[in-house]
Amino acid sequence: MNEPHESRAERAEFRSFQESTKDDWSLIMRHIGATQDRVADNALHLLRTLSSDHGGFPVTRLEHSLQTATRAEEDGRDEEYVMCALLHDIGDTLAPFNHPYIASTMVKPIVSEANHFMVAQHGIFQGYYFWHHIGLDRNARDAFRGSPYYEYTEEFCAKYDSPAFDPDYVSAPIEHFEPMLRRLFADRSNSH
Repeated sequence: MNEPHESRAERAEFRSFQESTKDDWSLIMRHIGATQDRVADNALHLLRTLSSDHGGFPVTRLEHSLQTATRAEEDGRDEEYVMCALLHDIGDTLAPFNHPYIASTMVKPIVSEANHFMVAQHGIFQGYYFWHHIGLDRNARDAFRGSPYYEYTEEFCAKYDSPAFDPDYVSAPIEHFEPMLRRLFADRSNSH
């Protein structure tokens, strides 16, 4: 695969981190902003890949995400919450059993502790509605009863995530959420 032409002066010179220098890292840190600027594009790309997979569910994984976000937005949730609703299953096709952690890692630097917890734990909380059908403990979420975000996450699953498999529901298209996604990643990317 050919890379765009870059001179050697535009790249660090080390072959291992042990060999790296302050100048190398200064150069790398100058590039980190451009990498961060692509996060929204990468998130949108990953979301769009969910349109080709239904995994046996009544709707595609993208439609599920759009329904979850649309329901949250229509209920008056703020943009950060709606973004979390949109991205909560972004890792579903990358690692189905670990997908909440992919999404929660992606949003951690830019969301509140409550929203991060909600995204990270939604899989266990969502299990309440179906795990008993597959031989798992539907009450596994009770391990988090002491968390200040227990009811917050329970509500997310009950109101937005769980009912978002309706083939007749009309959700907003991904383009509707794109400006919000770009704004939230851009506004917060420079804060860390």
